[in-house]
Amino acid sequence: MAQRRTDLAVEAHQLWKEGTGDASALPGVRAEEDRREGFPVTTVTISSAEGARALGKPQGVYITLELDGLLRREEGAFQRAAQAVAGCLRPLLPQDGPALVVGLGNRGVTPDLIGPLAVDHLLVTRHLVEQVPEHFGSLRPVAAAAPGVLASTGMESSLVAKALADRLAPSCVIAIDALASRSLDRLCRTVQLSDAGVVPGSGVGNHRSALDRESLGVPVYTVGVPTVVDGATLALDLLERAGHTGPDRRDLPGGEDFFVTPREVDSRVADLGKVLGYAVSLALNPSLSMNDLTMLLE
Repeated sequence: MAQRRTDLAVEAHQLWKEGTGDASALPGVRAEEDRREGFPVTTVTISSAEGARALGKPQGVYITLELDGLLRREEGAFQRAAQAVAGCLRPLLPQDGPALVVGLGNRGVTPDLIGPLAVDHLLVTRHLVEQVPEHFGSLRPVAAAAPGVLASTGMESSLVAKALADRLAPSCVIAIDALASRSLDRLCRTVQLSDAGVVPGSGVGNHRSALDRESLGVPVYTVGVPTVVDGATLALDLLERAGHTGPDRRDLPGGEDFFVTPREVDSRVADLGKVLGYAVSLALNPSLSMNDLTMLLE
């Protein structure tokens, strides 16, 4: 099986099974399927070094939600999607303590806009809890930042996140970022949650310093949406759909330099950015309802 670029653990697990032809379980890797708010959920848990090497992912829990109903704009899909993501994220997080949310990405590039847009729709409460405790003291203190990218700020996102984490001493950091998928079918309709940290820019091969417990000194949880597929991976995927399984990534030189995104990426990213902002807010402050958030944010 030709190598495909993907940031999704569920796809990496599938690729391993396709590549080895082994339907048995990979030692140290467990996959479970479920549904939440009507959306399919797959949880891949990597608990061994062998499993991490096989899938090319750090050890940890990876939860993937398929939000096709949101793409089809089904009735109530936005509310159900936000509640589904929140319900999957909440058990991963510390139960209390202040939180720092970091929206990774470039505001000038639409497929990379997920992180900053989610921060725009996030309920930020740290200042309210500190300054007006009689009204907001029951809320969890939440701070947020969208640190931009190295080319526009001269600073690594990880450097900004580290400085903020050192100053604010949060109980956790939640990093929101755009990802890459191996399949067109997952673009802008899938959300991956993880407790394994993130490497900004890895989706497009532009690896930067990692945001994880080791680098920031606190637990780091990631929320990501695949918005691009690289050219070589796309070509292999389309050839496979057409029944041609012989070509290898090496037969497609230069494909890794091109990235493909859906035609409706603007509206899809806008929808998902709002969903993630609401979902993270609900996960951090479970006492709030969707109506509460709408009143506070809009």
